[in-house]
Amino acid sequence: MTSPLLGTYARADVAFERGEGAWLVAQDGQRYLDFGGGIAVNALGHAHPHLVEALTEQAKKVWHVSNLYQIPEGERLARRLVESTFADLVFFSNSGAEANEAAIKMARRYHAAQGQPERFRILTFEGAFHGRTLATIAAGGQKKYLEGFGPKVEGFDQVPFGDHEAMRAAITPETAAILIEPIQGEGGIRPVPNQCLRGLRDLCDETGMLLIFDEVQTGVGRTGKLFAYEWSGIAPDIMSVAKGIGGGFPMGACLATERAASGMTPGSHGTTFGGNPLAMAVGNAVLDVVLAPGFLDHVSQMGLLFRQRLAELKDRHPAVVAEIRGSGLMLGIKTHVPNTAFAAAVRDARMLVIPAGDNVVRLLPPLIVTQADVGEAMQRLDAACAAIEGELKAIAQRGAAE
Repeated sequence: MTSPLLGTYARADVAFERGEGAWLVAQDGQRYLDFGGGIAVNALGHAHPHLVEALTEQAKKVWHVSNLYQIPEGERLARRLVESTFADLVFFSNSGAEANEAAIKMARRYHAAQGQPERFRILTFEGAFHGRTLATIAAGGQKKYLEGFGPKVEGFDQVPFGDHEAMRAAITPETAAILIEPIQGEGGIRPVPNQCLRGLRDLCDETGMLLIFDEVQTGVGRTGKLFAYEWSGIAPDIMSVAKGIGGGFPMGACLATERAASGMTPGSHGTTFGGNPLAMAVGNAVLDVVLAPGFLDHVSQMGLLFRQRLAELKDRHPAVVAEIRGSGLMLGIKTHVPNTAFAAAVRDARMLVIPAGDNVVRLLPPLIVTQADVGEAMQRLDAACAAIEGELKAIAQRGAAE
């Protein structure tokens, strides 16, 4: 039977009906170890009791009132984010793309309010991913996402990843901001060295540009800090957040300094659903867990353990595994075989991973992952590599026979 859903996804032939922690259970009863996390969304795993309680308790009260009225839980969540970061102000949205849209508009509006409306261009980096709206696909600049959607939205200039001279050469009197992911996620788990992030901060201060960090994937504990920018010792002017902040509930946020947000006046931006009571209740519950003493230390410890074990996997299976990348619990395996084939082999071993750019698969386990979960993951990755090696050997033997 043909699905009535729009065919924009190549869905795997498996459906899940329940989950707990790092595990999902399919409709046929098979258990899968979930190290994809709904693409870095399920930061605290499945059915986390504190999140479930927060959502159900709020659902008994009020779901939605709109931003025409006060939302106390939103005020509380914004206050906690401000107290834990560089930011002075927060705008809540429903997704990472919307958070990035807010960041882009904020940067342009800042310069317009300073009497420089010609400064609207934003510098971005090849391999980046900032969302699926017309503006954010233009910001990402990837041809596969732009194709067929008409003229590219004006105002975004991409430069090669890591090319400092090209970046400086791309800056013009119209450049308003630099937008960058501290670690490219969709681009293949490609970290930006802290030295480079510090250099971007200096460059923005020198030229009057704003620095925007897209922490949609790296944020909310994923790298072992609450936000990845903390590792660099500098802070952006604007930061987009989503995915993990809602723990599975659709939620995004744009954080900014008072200076960077100075152009955003009443009516300049808005959202119908963003910051609704359900999302705010869950967001606060996520912070309850992530900000608890010792939690981020646990993420760092598990990330170090997992990376060490993955290095061993590379040593055992050099024909399959080319490189291990990433930080904390945002890790990637660059493979010698197509990453989609590798992800399928891992899924056959009843484990979930996420393909990304540069022939990488992402490993994005819940931040509550245990040492036992990591051990189980390694067994399944080993089995997947062995299965691929068997296929490669069979292909070679057939070729020799011919």
